[in-house]
Amino acid sequence: MKSLLILGAGGFGHMIKETAQALGYEEIVFLDDMVKEDDVIGMCCDYVIKHEDYPVAVAAFGNNKTRLFWTDKLLEEGYEVPAIVHPSAVVSPSVTLEPGCFIMQRSVVNTNTKIERAALVNSGAVVDHNSVVCAGAHVGLGSVVKANCTIESGRKVEAGEVIFSTRRKIEGVDSRSLEDAVYAFGFGPLCSYVKPFGEGHINETYAVYMPDQNGNDVPLYVLQRINVNVFKNPDQVMDNIFGVTEYLRNIIRQEGGDLDREALSYIKTKSGETYFEDDNGQPWRCLHYVANSICHQQVERPEQFYQSALSFGHFLKQLGDYPAESLYETIPQFHDTVKRLRDFKDAQRKDVKNRARKCKPEIEFVLSREDDCGVLMKQLEEGKLPLRVTHNDTKLNNILFDADTDEGLCIIDLDTIMPGLAANDFGDSIRFGASTAEEDEPDLDKVHFDINLYDIYTKGYLEMAKDVLTPAEIASLPWGARLMTLECGMRFLADYLQGDVYFKTAYPEHNLVRARTQFRLVKEMEEQFDQMNEILKKYI
Repeated sequence: MKSLLILGAGGFGHMIKETAQALGYEEIVFLDDMVKEDDVIGMCCDYVIKHEDYPVAVAAFGNNKTRLFWTDKLLEEGYEVPAIVHPSAVVSPSVTLEPGCFIMQRSVVNTNTKIERAALVNSGAVVDHNSVVCAGAHVGLGSVVKANCTIESGRKVEAGEVIFSTRRKIEGVDSRSLEDAVYAFGFGPLCSYVKPFGEGHINETYAVYMPDQNGNDVPLYVLQRINVNVFKNPDQVMDNIFGVTEYLRNIIRQEGGDLDREALSYIKTKSGETYFEDDNGQPWRCLHYVANSICHQQVERPEQFYQSALSFGHFLKQLGDYPAESLYETIPQFHDTVKRLRDFKDAQRKDVKNRARKCKPEIEFVLSREDDCGVLMKQLEEGKLPLRVTHNDTKLNNILFDADTDEGLCIIDLDTIMPGLAANDFGDSIRFGASTAEEDEPDLDKVHFDINLYDIYTKGYLEMAKDVLTPAEIASLPWGARLMTLECGMRFLADYLQGDVYFKTAYPEHNLVRARTQFRLVKEMEEQFDQMNEILKKYI
């Protein structure tokens, strides 16, 4: 028999009894210090001896402090304290309902709202999206709590009252979506200002400045709008990120490392979600800012590249026991070079912008290397190469360096954390870092594959990762460099043929210029491939 013990047999207590009956509770009894009725089986203090007979209980007092007090007592005693929601109430599935809260007749609680323990949303009340009704608060009959409001603990919103969001103007916040995101993560009351941050091409990123203990404004958080054109399932992206970063933090704790600086720390919204979705359906996420860190856009000194090798090699090693199969594939077949070749051929065939005539040598360069595209995928299909937790975007600028020592601190930009091949992560680092020029350098005479930087990176990477990689994986690393560079060039060229729909461009031939730099690197890697393999053998 489904039973319920209610503390408080007054008018509100009997409202809860009727609601509980509508929810299917069959035996309902009360504890009350004043009321004497047949179904009152004791005083409130008797809750400690009624637990075995009635394991499910709520505190139904109209007084906010009393309701919260007794709810906490029930929880401390180990009772199951349910949220009571009247069948006629409309509650979004994204709402968080804490123990002992009450949602009464014909009330409405909208998206991403949180109703904390012992809070009461009374009959006919409306609590709009992204609001929080704190512990023990009372939203009165027919009242309205507008979006993005917080009703403080113990507060009563009077019947018929309308509560508006009391937001203040924050410097640098120039859109409603950004403002909503700032408030969704709870920064609104203290935020000093917000400004664009970083040099990423995919997501929209801001630094959130707050006053420190000395009253100085410092960046404490990083707020990002996830690009849903690239990452179509942000919930999967964030599931991957939270799973991997929490695992990494445990590993770093065991290693005695600095948790605040050696791994990213993401935070949830006020309502407990891994990201916030604004009114336009755009997802926003937030993480702690890593103080006294810098990001390099290009290798300026060989030591930087060595440090990046240590960082990415250590990253792979730390995640060596993480179950890769548990990760979502946030961009399906992201580094499937065979699939990328098919996509390229499709873009060439359609030639929607009539640009193929301008890049015939580059198209032929790709098509003449069709057999190469399947080298690693074939080994994966044959079971010779295992899937690992891989970063899939291992450029130098996805590492934070210590601003004082210039040593690698932690890996950033985790959107593409997925199952993948170690060779792909290794290869993408070489593609980006072992080039003598930036990837959009128009003068190809300046673009060369630096075999010495390849040597430096291979040394550092294997110092960290050699013990967890199989012999076949180690042997595949030079191929990773060739194929990641070829694949990237294919993607640039395909995007050029399609009209620059994926990569941001500054001028019409930007993607074509990028493709040419990659193909120059591929050609020089091919010419020095035997030497690349000999270098690898030095560090095994």
